[in-house]
Amino acid sequence: MDFLMLIKYILLGLLQGLTEPIPVSSSGHLVLAQHFLGLNIEGFSFELLMNAGSLIAVLLVYKNDIFRLAVNGLSYVTSKNEKGKADFRFIIYLIIATIPAGVIGVLFDDEISAFFKDGVRITAVTLLITGLALFLIRNLRGRKNDGEIRLRDAVIIGLSQMVALVPGISRSGATIVPAMALGLKSETALRFSFLLYIPVSLGGTILSITDIFHDPRLGELFLPYLFAFIASIIATYFSLRWFMNIMAKGNLVYFSIYCFVIGIAVLIFA
Repeated sequence: MDFLMLIKYILLGLLQGLTEPIPVSSSGHLVLAQHFLGLNIEGFSFELLMNAGSLIAVLLVYKNDIFRLAVNGLSYVTSKNEKGKADFRFIIYLIIATIPAGVIGVLFDDEISAFFKDGVRITAVTLLITGLALFLIRNLRGRKNDGEIRLRDAVIIGLSQMVALVPGISRSGATIVPAMALGLKSETALRFSFLLYIPVSLGGTILSITDIFHDPRLGELFLPYLFAFIASIIATYFSLRWFMNIMAKGNLVYFSIYCFVIGIAVLIFA
């Protein structure tokens, strides 16, 4: 493993981290980056590790929200404390919204990933779709807070998350767009989106641990994988913090433009 190859893997980790929180599709960017860097990463161990790195960063950013939900939800279950009712309902809606993508991911994730593994042009098209969706909701300003989310909202957002299994369709975009279209405030839409990311990503990571350890190239690529993993944690943490400020200001149109530019450029030059 030469130094240049190590740098390429670190760049992939940074790219995963930078693009995971923002609505431009991290999986799509990894497909495109591997193509243009001349890498052919076999199997799914690398992608799984990068997602695990991003998961750690999301847990760090939302640790206070997770703690509050856990404490208040448990308080409502054990003592029917009315102060915890809204948080308990929020947890239930997160569970409901997790089910569609979780089921499809468990049953068909390998098939979906394999089908789109080399789909550079397909990824470009799906980036354009992501850009269009972001453009359509660019001026929406919802009013619903955490406690005002309803069962219908959770079901629709959960079904929308299934679309993000396709590279080029942003997971955060696939959940934030319908959330804002349903009238959620941008901060609420973002929080629900990333708290929803946690069980899906955690479940996928746990189910795929054996795949990672049985990767025949793990010994050879241990160092590149490790550096890329660390890079994905750091990049995701700062990218998510930055995106939270962007969402508060309502500047999603810039991500729409970015998706259009990258998608068109790939279609022309790939």
